[in-house]
Amino acid sequence: MFATNPYEFRRATLDDLPLLKAWRSNPHVLEWWGSGEPYGEAELVDPRVARWIISINERPFAFLQDYTVHGWEDHHFVGLPKGSRGIDQYIGDSEMVGVGHGSTFIGMRMQALFNEGAPVIATDPHPDNERAIAVYKKLGFEPSGPPQETGWGLILPMLATR
Repeated sequence: MFATNPYEFRRATLDDLPLLKAWRSNPHVLEWWGSGEPYGEAELVDPRVARWIISINERPFAFLQDYTVHGWEDHHFVGLPKGSRGIDQYIGDSEMVGVGHGSTFIGMRMQALFNEGAPVIATDPHPDNERAIAVYKKLGFEPSGPPQETGWGLILPMLATR
């Protein structure tokens, strides 16, 4: 007998902005993502970035974005091989934090990106975000240099390869 996959990824839309705004106001998300507006129409249709709402058993609980690292001339991962992707995410629903969902849905998206041909997947957590760094290491990411200040804030560059 085969177990069914309870996770669903669907593209974020303008209809998701109230949900994203609510999630971004949660203290565990605010700590690492700040209090800015989640996205507007221009960001949601930007072809450089795929933004996803993740649900489990039809319950939305997380946000993930993956993007071309070559979409911005000044991006800190621009030197990676062609086709490399960056990822960022958070679990918005505080009841779902710390119970294994992050490593599962991030791993699923990583596998999809590798299957689509990405040679490297990059991520850039804040160096003090120990929970995120532990999850990334569990999924095969390794630090690729020391913490650095970027246009997106202080980051620890991390890479995973096929």
